[in-house]
Amino acid sequence: MSGAKIRKEREPMPDRPTPRSFAASVMRTFCALVVPWLVVGCASFQQAPQESPSLHVLQTGALPAKAARRSDVTLEVSVPRAAPGFDTPRIAYVERPYAIDYYSRSEWADTPARMLGPLLAAAFERSGAFRAVVLAPTSAQAELRVDVELLRLQQDFTIRPSRADLALRVQVVDSRARRVLATLVVEETEPAVTQDAYGGVAATNAALRRALERTVAFVLGEASAIRPTGP
Repeated sequence: MSGAKIRKEREPMPDRPTPRSFAASVMRTFCALVVPWLVVGCASFQQAPQESPSLHVLQTGALPAKAARRSDVTLEVSVPRAAPGFDTPRIAYVERPYAIDYYSRSEWADTPARMLGPLLAAAFERSGAFRAVVLAPTSAQAELRVDVELLRLQQDFTIRPSRADLALRVQVVDSRARRVLATLVVEETEPAVTQDAYGGVAATNAALRRALERTVAFVLGEASAIRPTGP
């Protein structure tokens, strides 16, 4: 056509991509190379499901019945306390002085102090020496109270074979006078048959059985001086 001008748009050079297309190309290359490695890496770092720890209990069996003279005294067993380091469901062991370690795959079903309360009450009931035995907290009026603190409960590997090491502080309290009548520290040890958590648990229960027998005998001796509350 004469006199007509046709404006031809300038096309980008084929070997020089525009900034936007260059960034997209880099991004696609990055994803293609890096993302698969990230997926593989994350999969390799995924933790395997942790196994639940084995649970163990304090269980002494029925203590032998005492031929004690029955009184009209009601005995209250307070909630046992535990020293620092032992107020936990974790099973403690020691390999050197002043340091407590815990098993990673074995635990108590509850804190030892909480499991100890019902065992104490059952031991006192079986003695037949009291009109009633009640566990705190309770609204019952009791003339006598027993306070127990777990001082030590551990498997001792500083000697071979290892042994269960148990210590209780027992206090007998006149509830009416709010006076401590007597205090006794009961300590018991028992060799472990196997050098693992289960061996320590079995040895602990054997030591605890003797500790409960001594605790009952101690409290019965102090209870003989307590007169029941009058009507």
